[in-house]
Amino acid sequence: MKYLAAYLLLTVGGKNAPSASDIENVLTTVGVEVESQRVDSLLKELEGKNLEELIAAGNEKLATVPSGGAAAAPAAAAAGAAPATEEAKKEEAKEEEESDEDMGFGLFD
Repeated sequence: MKYLAAYLLLTVGGKNAPSASDIENVLTTVGVEVESQRVDSLLKELEGKNLEELIAAGNEKLATVPSGGAAAAPAAAAAGAAPATEEAKKEEAKEEEESDEDMGFGLFD
């Protein structure tokens, strides 16, 4: 991902076709250890492809990913809410008792 991010930064900065040394320079300036095999692999995959078209195709693929899993969580939480609230009240009562033990004295007094 960091290699792709460096590539994208270079293209946004005006380099139409960043080289391996360009990507390595960007990554080393922020302290990333560069694996030249990964840089070469990235450049090979992106060779001759339009970056904007790749991003648009990726967005289309992401749009098809279902994201309805979160709706079941509130229903499950509502089923177990009654016992949880009783336990929470007990914990609050314990915390109040413990806080009275301080009586304003600090740790290093």
